[in-house]
Amino acid sequence: MKHEFGQFRDQMFKELPAPLPAGERVIWQGKPTFTGLALRSFHIREVAIYFGLVLVWKLWANWSAGMPAGAAVQSALLLLVPAISAVSVLAGLAWLYRRSACYTLTNKRVLFQFGVALPMTVNVPLDKIGNAALKTYRDGSGDIPLRPSSDSIRMSYLLLWPHVRPWRLRAPEPMLTSIPDAAGVAAQLAAALTGQPGPSAIALVQATNPGSASDRISSSPASAAA
Repeated sequence: MKHEFGQFRDQMFKELPAPLPAGERVIWQGKPTFTGLALRSFHIREVAIYFGLVLVWKLWANWSAGMPAGAAVQSALLLLVPAISAVSVLAGLAWLYRRSACYTLTNKRVLFQFGVALPMTVNVPLDKIGNAALKTYRDGSGDIPLRPSSDSIRMSYLLLWPHVRPWRLRAPEPMLTSIPDAAGVAAQLAAALTGQPGPSAIALVQATNPGSASDRISSSPASAAA
């Protein structure tokens, strides 16, 4: 165990729930970015815009009602209290969810460790991944959803959230959410899935359309052998 995690000592987030079996090794370990969780999972930007629009509407309503300018502004600014409270709560939740999360890619599986109040671990064997996709953002972070190749693998959307592909309620797909250097991680996942190391794996990730919103990594169960 110590040998497997020696290379990750400076950036280790969590110990694995159990020692790795013989022949299994860690390829990559990481966690979501705070900004990605805050903006895309907890939608802080949309909440801030909503309160901004309400503030403008309140100012306009007060002015239309003939209220003096000073009183109109003072009345509207009272909305800042719930606005700041809401954004602070969402930011705190994003920080907690990031702190409790850890993704680990090995040559056999992908492990999801998460849970603020109740720590949990979900294992997704590489040979059970039918395909995966890559969605990148301007800052280089991105999402990598994993689609199970077997209907026998049943997962709970609510249990996995926010480490799950949005709106796939009937067939939830575990997702490496808002991870830094998503393209690099996708290349390592492609190499683990297909056995094509280095540049070959990177070419596989970029084959469909480099920089597109969603690049396909693995397209069939046959190519997902561990």
